Amino acid sequence: MAFPGVIERYRSFLPVSDRTPVVTLGEGSTPLIPAPRLAREIGGRLRIFLKYEGMNPTGSFKDRGMTVALSKAVEEGSATVVCASTGNTAASAAAYAARAGIGALVLLPAGSVALGKVSQALACGAKVVAVEGNFDQAFRLVRELCDRFRITLVNSINPHRIEGQKTGAFEIVDDLGCAPDFHCIPVGNAGNITAYWKGYREYHAARQSGLPKMLGFQAEGAAPIVRGHPVAEPQTLATAIKIGNPASWKGAEAARDESGGIIDMVSDDEIISAYRMLGRLEGVFAEPASAASVAGLIRCARRGFFADRPEATVVCVLTGHGLKDPERAIQSCGEIPTVPATLDAVVKGAGLK
Repeated sequence: MAFPGVIERYRSFLPVSDRTPVVTLGEGSTPLIPAPRLAREIGGRLRIFLKYEGMNPTGSFKDRGMTVALSKAVEEGSATVVCASTGNTAASAAAYAARAGIGALVLLPAGSVALGKVSQALACGAKVVAVEGNFDQAFRLVRELCDRFRITLVNSINPHRIEGQKTGAFEIVDDLGCAPDFHCIPVGNAGNITAYWKGYREYHAARQSGLPKMLGFQAEGAAPIVRGHPVAEPQTLATAIKIGNPASWKGAEAARDESGGIIDMVSDDEIISAYRMLGRLEGVFAEPASAASVAGLIRCARRGFFADRPEATVVCVLTGHGLKDPERAIQSCGEIPTVPATLDAVVKGAGLK
């Protein structure tokens, strides 16, 4: 039984040919989950859907771009790929490089990456180096490495990454039958908002599917686009978007401006509140950075942003699986009570009456 990935599904929209060796783990085709309880909690009549990218092979949206980037790297004869990463890119690059039979080198900002993501990269055989600095410093070093050695950069500055990631927009349109009215998305290095907007524009040109307003959300302590200048020391518990100088800054601004949307910021408290709501109300376990899209939606709804479109269709992209950062789930939900092995103790520990 074949499980085609995004290259086979959307080949005519991608920069591949019959000579391109397709490196795939069956990525894409992630669920678009209705979220009616979340909509009721917000207090409006919005039609909310969750694009759950945590269901990709390595647990994040990065796999969409990595299948194209690695396929093209192999086609061009590369023996090694390299990336700087806050975790998800590292896991994806390592997995797809292993699948392709080539090497992977990953630079991580020391102490700023969830262990779930580091373990994926290590398990897939990547050479992992922790840099005493933040993501932006690691990214600068990666670019210097590419200038010195014959290796392929697979961060989102690689245009093939953007090409693969745009397929998420195609799937949303295919599932809904048209583009949503609004598209909410976390913004870190800004490649994903750039890619989704590219995908919506291409599908609209081919199929007249409509265009959404793009609503991007950065973490308050890592919001260079909102603040209008790089953030030297970004701070947020949402490590996947803890980036102070996004590589695709201009692409994000173009998505915002061309769509008539916004790029705003949300606090860590808002992110954790949305993170917990996703699990409690809809049974969806996403990593904290993913919840920035929902936190942003809630902030907009409570400020009357949708007052003139009360029944609008909104898609929130959840960029990664909650198991990427299990420590955060335990920290945010409290300790598990330990009780004696008796019925009375269990009843008391569970708060049953």
